[in-house]
Amino acid sequence: MIKLYHCEGARSLRAVWALEEMGLDYELVKMPFPPRVFQKDYKAVNPLGTVPALIDGDAMLTESAGICHYLGEKYGPTPLAVSSDEADFAAYINWLYRSDATLTFPQTLVLRYSQFEPEERRQPQVVEDYRKWFLARWRSVEDGLANRDYLCADRFTMADISVSFALFLAKALGIDEAFTPNAAKWWDRITAREAYKRAVAL
Repeated sequence: MIKLYHCEGARSLRAVWALEEMGLDYELVKMPFPPRVFQKDYKAVNPLGTVPALIDGDAMLTESAGICHYLGEKYGPTPLAVSSDEADFAAYINWLYRSDATLTFPQTLVLRYSQFEPEERRQPQVVEDYRKWFLARWRSVEDGLANRDYLCADRFTMADISVSFALFLAKALGIDEAFTPNAAKWWDRITAREAYKRAVAL
């Protein structure tokens, strides 16, 4: 059985949501955040100490966007994945990997230097700079949703799950400007899904 290591509010939410959407059987291991501090034995599972970690037989994955990609390929066919013979395949792959490399990367610096560092090590200038960096890159999502209900393939896919975590995190960080018109409607649409509600409740 698939085992997923998860922390509330962390990027592992992407994996929980994907698993719930696909109706797969899995064991969820919930941990305090960050587990490398509060659950030291977790480093025996994932030496990086980061979440998520998904164990599937001999396979172990630690990248949340990669887990979405993996689940769609390994346990498909599923409408959540876009196949290589579909017109939007390249856009699908690009959105999946933009979700972390471009969108949540600057947010992690905002989070670290506004909340996680001790008071004397907090860096307001870093927070403001990377907040602006994130918002500049978030415009690609707003533009990408023009005249579309979903990011690609005219349906809800793993790309929507993966990219939407950046908006989930923006909400937590108080970056309300990310709720641009198209993105806000998309957020309401996709978070109304029952699998999302179950994932958040877990």
